[in-house]
Amino acid sequence: MTKTKDAIYAAPLQEMIDFKFDERVVAVFPDMIQRSVPGYGMIISNIGILAGKYAQAGSHCYDLGCSLGAATLSMRQRISQPDCDIIAVDNSPAMIERGRELLARDSASTVPVTMICADLQDVAIENASVVVLNFTLQFIPPAQRLALIQRIYAGLNPGGILILSEKIAFAEPQRQHFHVELHHDFKRANGYSDLEISQKRSALENVMIPETLACHHDRLQSAGFSSSEVWFQCFNFASMVAMK
Repeated sequence: MTKTKDAIYAAPLQEMIDFKFDERVVAVFPDMIQRSVPGYGMIISNIGILAGKYAQAGSHCYDLGCSLGAATLSMRQRISQPDCDIIAVDNSPAMIERGRELLARDSASTVPVTMICADLQDVAIENASVVVLNFTLQFIPPAQRLALIQRIYAGLNPGGILILSEKIAFAEPQRQHFHVELHHDFKRANGYSDLEISQKRSALENVMIPETLACHHDRLQSAGFSSSEVWFQCFNFASMVAMK
């Protein structure tokens, strides 16, 4: 698939509005995510590997906040257990519409996929063996995050996993500065200008609220997960696996 270059924040904006996953973002999303999130391709590939290992026969796998379905497709290509399906959820109609088009092109797997346009907090989680929140929880209001994680835990079968990828914060100002600056350098190396970096940061300020790894571990433990492990981190981006 040819990527359309992300230039949404390349020109000065007269009025800064909060970031949202609308048609403009959908059109450039593959380019945006690859140039903005260190290790994104590796995370997607390994979500498939994790799903292949932990998916249980006769269960559901969920991709909550699926965007265009990259994690869904990765899982679909790796799951081999019988009678297992994937439920992919996103609240952006434009994302779901484009995701369904991409899914229709995938003939490498017969694992059934249902893509749903809905608020993930309204979707029942049941008989689940794998649940993915790939850079999704950070967009949920902090006061609502524990309830969501508790619902996921309740809907997981014993031995099931939650894969949680997030942009993370650091409690120590020096560490926070170190990782933020390296992330900005990563974006500059991928062709983003200082203006683009600044304007996108402002647009995300009110809608994406990162937390520390300690906060994530504590919440997962409070929800009932027996363990949580960071399996990937690059700068201020990390992915964890929590096990029931």
